[in-house]
Amino acid sequence: MSRTIVFAAALAAALSAQAQESGRNLAAGCAICHGTLGKPAPGAPLIPLAGLPQDHIATQMRAFRDGKRPATVMHQIAKGYSDPQIDAIAAWFAAQKR
Repeated sequence: MSRTIVFAAALAAALSAQAQESGRNLAAGCAICHGTLGKPAPGAPLIPLAGLPQDHIATQMRAFRDGKRPATVMHQIAKGYSDPQIDAIAAWFAAQKR
């Protein structure tokens, strides 16, 4: 029984690390506008994404993707992401320090 628990814990840790890496990789494209780690350059008219609540980021990305929130380019960018990818990106930015 304890081997099963240890295996399950190791598997969960590996999947969590894989999800974080996936989120980081997907979020890399956001750096061009929103800055490295979700922190745009000082004075930039862009929203810092680092540390925002995960559900807020995901909701806004879906609103861009679905045409419910106007944008200059985000509506086009967001169309390229599936719901799981949006969730991974949102989780990664939410985990960053503000």
